Amino acid sequence: MSKHDLLIKNGVIVDGTGIPSFPADIAINGKQITAVGKDLGAGLREIDAGGKIVTPGWVDIHTHYDAQATWDPYLSPSSEHGVTTVVMGNCGVGFAPVKEELRNELIELMEAVEDIPGAAMHEGIEWDWETFPEFMTALEKRSHVIDYGVQVPHCALRAYVMGQRGIDNETANPEDIEAMRKIVLESLQAGALGFSTSRTEMHNTLQGKPIPGTLAEMDELFGIGDAFKEFGRGVFQMAVTHREAPNEILWMKELAKETGAMVTFNLQQIDENPDLYKEDLRMLDEARKEGIHNLRGQFSGRPVGVLMGWETSIHPFIGHPDYQALARLPIEERRKELNKPEVRAKLIAGGKIRTDGLPKNTPIPDAFLNFLVAFTSKMFPMDQNNDYEPEPANSIAGQSETTGRTPADLIFEALNAQNGRGMLYFPLFGYANGNFDAILETMRHPQTGISLSDGGAHCGAICDAGTPTYMLMHWVRDRTRGERQSLEFIVRQQTFETAHQYGLNDRGVLAPGMKADVNIIDLENLGLTAPEMRHDFPADGRRLYQGAKGYQATIVSGQVVFENGQATGLLPGKLIRGAQSKGA
Repeated sequence: MSKHDLLIKNGVIVDGTGIPSFPADIAINGKQITAVGKDLGAGLREIDAGGKIVTPGWVDIHTHYDAQATWDPYLSPSSEHGVTTVVMGNCGVGFAPVKEELRNELIELMEAVEDIPGAAMHEGIEWDWETFPEFMTALEKRSHVIDYGVQVPHCALRAYVMGQRGIDNETANPEDIEAMRKIVLESLQAGALGFSTSRTEMHNTLQGKPIPGTLAEMDELFGIGDAFKEFGRGVFQMAVTHREAPNEILWMKELAKETGAMVTFNLQQIDENPDLYKEDLRMLDEARKEGIHNLRGQFSGRPVGVLMGWETSIHPFIGHPDYQALARLPIEERRKELNKPEVRAKLIAGGKIRTDGLPKNTPIPDAFLNFLVAFTSKMFPMDQNNDYEPEPANSIAGQSETTGRTPADLIFEALNAQNGRGMLYFPLFGYANGNFDAILETMRHPQTGISLSDGGAHCGAICDAGTPTYMLMHWVRDRTRGERQSLEFIVRQQTFETAHQYGLNDRGVLAPGMKADVNIIDLENLGLTAPEMRHDFPADGRRLYQGAKGYQATIVSGQVVFENGQATGLLPGKLIRGAQSKGA
């Protein structure tokens, strides 16, 4: 018997389908799994997975690596967290199609919506495309460590077809709509996985205006949807304003029914109406009873977490006049100044957070900005345990009540910890009740799927790309404030389920004929590093980064791309063109 290219031996297989885990070996030949079982012979290379779990590679369907993919072959940090497939082009922002004179406009939109440094994109992106199919071809010319799929972004599409009228959110006429439909159809035929748009008030330009597509009329949305109806498949992804989700679900349900597209939107608990998500779930139940299974909510496995530190995009002292004078200093000089007792005394004088000097003309609505910097009952000092489900009593407000110290004093202490590298964690969505119960209820619903890690985005405020690792750590192994979930359920959530939602039926399951994307994980020692600010983007651009530990190996298309946390240098990742079938 000839030897297999790669043999993974002695592992516990968690195959992605949800069935109970079982001990077995996995044989890989070329890019595919060829056998799962015992006594499979020998391999040209063998990996001993004794004491480890073996899972499919994670499939992360909500990322924003559209710019980073043009300069970073590793799509970091997602690939370091066992992610072997990402989908980008979400929320209506991206870089194709584009006319040369509007390139800067698209960079500014991405900077405003996704908080990716504009200077990094200006320096890092090498524009060698105009149409969306040309964008896909341009990406294919670059080497990558993992697979990636792309979606047509509404902002770029509108600007390309309508010019300034599209940017200004003017109503699209029938000719505009037909042009957009044709481009989306052409892109789907070329291999785009879908189309994305945004209707949320949270996504604004650098001037604080709604991004293109936010105010699109129904005839425009359904006209674009006709491209899916003609093509026969694809994903229509949308970012919604949470409180408007029940109204949006009404037309999304009709879109799903008429076009056959997979229609998917963000579904999370919000503080202003903590039970509204239940209405969203009820409406999904109704859709399912009507036979509409292609309408799904996207949930995040932990709250969308805003991180606050001296170097991040926002923190509670950012509106203080005395801090604003320091904000212009290089970060190391700023930290030295903040260590001076007299500077601390000025910033915490009065004990209240100053919001009168908050930055104006930002993409963030004023009310939301005030909420972030002043709502101390949802601010938690980040400790070395990376606790994303902290007790309410441990919040700044809770500590203030217990100790008698002012919130401003406690906040300053938290930010100035670790030599000025301390951070506050602000669980934004999914934590209105101070626990993960709403996330769990949403997770268990048959028409929701895990998403919203936002890898590559929100570089100065959010660091959730490590969510795939966290799902196993917290929900399976560590949770103490509520039910844990089975290993098999959590693995299925971010392998079979995410792959299936995007028609990627060649991956997400460990079985013969499936793509050989595999993780070997030391579950007992699986962990996250502390969030930190790095300056490793082009033009010294900053980004929040959180790494992983506990991955013995990550395999993409049969090649070991990470081993014990270190990249091997192999770059087998490919652009995914359209839906995929087993054995393709």
